[in-house]
Amino acid sequence: MPSLKDLKTRIESVKNTRKITKAMQMVAAAKLRRAQDAAEAARPYADRMAAVMAGLTANSAGSENAPRLLSGTGSDQRHLLVVMTAERGLAGGFNSSIVKLARTHAENLRGQGKDVTILTVGKKGREQLKREYGDRIVHHVDLSEVKRVGYENARGIADEVLDRFESGEFDVATIFYNRFESVISQVPTARQIIPAEPPEGEDVAEASALYDYEPEEEAILAELLPRSVATQIFAALLENAASEQGARMSAMDNATRNAGDMIDRLTTEYNRSRQAAITKELIEIISGAEAL
Repeated sequence: MPSLKDLKTRIESVKNTRKITKAMQMVAAAKLRRAQDAAEAARPYADRMAAVMAGLTANSAGSENAPRLLSGTGSDQRHLLVVMTAERGLAGGFNSSIVKLARTHAENLRGQGKDVTILTVGKKGREQLKREYGDRIVHHVDLSEVKRVGYENARGIADEVLDRFESGEFDVATIFYNRFESVISQVPTARQIIPAEPPEGEDVAEASALYDYEPEEEAILAELLPRSVATQIFAALLENAASEQGARMSAMDNATRNAGDMIDRLTTEYNRSRQAAITKELIEIISGAEAL
């Protein structure tokens, strides 16, 4: 049975931990508001970009002059997985859910005899993947010094991916990230960015009917497709940023509650032990007095 001193030390330790988790929860809440606003502000732009691309790709997908970013290499043997996670932990299942989705995707591809390489964005994803796929990680992007993700960060990642595509290192590229829905809900998402997948549905017909393009669609696509890749990566980074803060806020809230419960249990145990010690001392005093 722990001594009173040990129990008191544990109570103080858990109280200090609760202060830290509460502070981290408040910081995450403050960051979440900005990150959520940024992610939501980017969605209309990304959606409209997708609608414009839909009209262009619908007419050019089968053309012999279609850019390779749209038509592909003619093969789907080599796959690049762009796994985007956080630089820090203490965010519940945020990082592991993305890695799990990417790992499942990689295992399915390898089961079909495909070649898989990985580009990681964020330290936590790299740490989880390097043990099993260390020899397949071809590049890592460190954003630990970036305080607030900007388009230039996405542009740098997109340039790296596009350069590798142009050099013939892969046929298909897919990004993995968490889409933000709420503080308690972040959805692991996989999206193919190369070759571009022509969207389906009403947006295609709408975009085709609204615009006449000059010069030809193929020439415009050659300019817009690289920007579309960067835009999709940027939107994914913003979704990830909001999801990370939401997951961290939720995780630290749970940790704070658990610390409070532990403090209550330890305090009860401390009081009982203290009462037992006092009772024992009283019995010894009374027994000594009666002996005299």
